[in-house]
Amino acid sequence: MKAPAYLDDKQIEQLAELLEQRAVPFKGFNLEALDGYLSALAVSPETVPFEQWQGAVWGTPPRWKDDEERAEVEALLQGHWNMVSQRVRHGDDDLPDHLAPLLWLPEDPEEEQDDELDVGRDWAFGFFRGVELAEMAWDQWLDEEEWIDEIFLRFDRLASGEVVGEDPEQPGTPVSYRERLEIIASLPDMLADLHQHRIHALTPREPIRREATPDRNEPCPCGSGKKYKKCCGA
Repeated sequence: MKAPAYLDDKQIEQLAELLEQRAVPFKGFNLEALDGYLSALAVSPETVPFEQWQGAVWGTPPRWKDDEERAEVEALLQGHWNMVSQRVRHGDDDLPDHLAPLLWLPEDPEEEQDDELDVGRDWAFGFFRGVELAEMAWDQWLDEEEWIDEIFLRFDRLASGEVVGEDPEQPGTPVSYRERLEIIASLPDMLADLHQHRIHALTPREPIRREATPDRNEPCPCGSGKKYKKCCGA
């Protein structure tokens, strides 16, 4: 079965129900965590193949009824992967509705003010699970790029619900519902920045080729008849 370029509403509902039945009870992902997980893989410093990442989705790998059911499920996962892969190419300003992050929000986010609502938590949890599949490469990026570390700090606030101060041994400050919404609203832009960095990091660069420099006492290659050190090498 061919994977769709992105999931329509019916397929999203189908995948969400499948995960609730076959993954969540076995310590696998719900739809929101899966979205974060695949987002991390889409911008990862290293490409992680389907065979390597799909097992964690389910927690305990389920037994499918037959090959047809397995193919249908894998097509849904690949469709979600295709959707996420397209999403990271856009920032917030030009992100199509059908590529929006799949995470739970109250019916009217602007009206809701309950700081107990941990919106974005599962998404961030899934993202960090995806990071674990290329942990050493991510660590190198984090060491080299301070702005990536800032993104990870914001995602950690979604996951932990705390803003850690200068002393990590002291209790953190609780993250407010409003701050959670602000982080969620900036997800497309942050993912787009990580995607651009990934493209830059993976683009091969042609080495600069320099002509061999003659020995100082050899004739100058310009044809003047002088020694190189007395001519172009002076």
